Amino acid sequence: MIATENLVDQYCHGVLRTELGLGTFETRLAPTAAAAALPAAGTTFFDTQTGFAVRRWCPPLLGLEPHCPPARYLARRRELGVLETGRRLLRASGIATYLVDTGLPGDLTGPAELAATGGAAAHEIVRLELLAQHVADTSGTVDAFLGNLTEAVLGAAECAVAFTSVAGVRGGLAAVPEPPAPGEVRGAAGRWLARRAAGGALDDPVLLRHLLWVAVGAGRPLQLHVGDRDPGTLAGFAEATGGLGAELVLLHEYPHHRQAARLAAHFPHVYADLGPVVARTGARAAAVLAEFLELAPFGKLLFSSGASGLPELHVVAASVFRGALGRVLGEWVADGAWSRTDAERVAGLIAAGNARRVYRLG
Repeated sequence: MIATENLVDQYCHGVLRTELGLGTFETRLAPTAAAAALPAAGTTFFDTQTGFAVRRWCPPLLGLEPHCPPARYLARRRELGVLETGRRLLRASGIATYLVDTGLPGDLTGPAELAATGGAAAHEIVRLELLAQHVADTSGTVDAFLGNLTEAVLGAAECAVAFTSVAGVRGGLAAVPEPPAPGEVRGAAGRWLARRAAGGALDDPVLLRHLLWVAVGAGRPLQLHVGDRDPGTLAGFAEATGGLGAELVLLHEYPHHRQAARLAAHFPHVYADLGPVVARTGARAAAVLAEFLELAPFGKLLFSSGASGLPELHVVAASVFRGALGRVLGEWVADGAWSRTDAERVAGLIAAGNARRVYRLG
């Protein structure tokens, strides 16, 4: 077995502080990011790769047999309580460091609370769109907003390990990767601030590009949520940001993971996140992971859980990742293609070493 202890979870969220019923728990297993997703009538999200993985890996950590029925598992969860359940699950995951995107709404633990529950270290990832919205709500004019925005991003870079953007790619970054001109930015800021008074989210493509370029100038890694878009369309932005000192980390690339791996192979400062790509593919994770390893240099791949709300998702991501990586590398060692020493070194890079280097964790 290839050792992969002390994982660095390079992108995740906090866990819920509240007890969950069967239906609420199940929505958190949805194969999409939509928290309000519902299964089709007569079906259940437990009948997914993620649901099966939860039933495989989590019940033994709460004193039950693997693959026990969902109702029994949830009953045991309620019996232990949300705090004890979270403590048992997170501390058994083998994750030593969490990098936490604090930009999701809801009653989720922050980095310090997640660290205490999991017996681990934790650092904050700042969500750029949310930061801009906070700045807008305290800035009276366009000039004040733009000045305060730059100051806020640079200030956040002093304490956060990275920035993340969920809307930048959707906002036209692929079509126009270069930074917008000052006049464009002022006009876009004025239009958006007028709409912001009614509660509008940051969706202006010019302003989003400006925000991303301010973050690039801050010198921290920038995580880009790819979603269902082809990561290859970001080649222009990758080209434009080369040599500026900010690493780009592509998140949530599945099913376009091969394109993300190619982009990571082509640009020195671009990295690919394994994240929920592995966790969501469950029993097929080894095949997906092998495709990453076919295309990307091994120093460009980063483990994460992408977990939100359920500590079970941290456990599943870590367990499935270990199993998949051990299977792929173990087969190559058994075939004589790799030495065991090289396999263990590469496993350590993907599990933790690459993230420690990229995010300067020491």
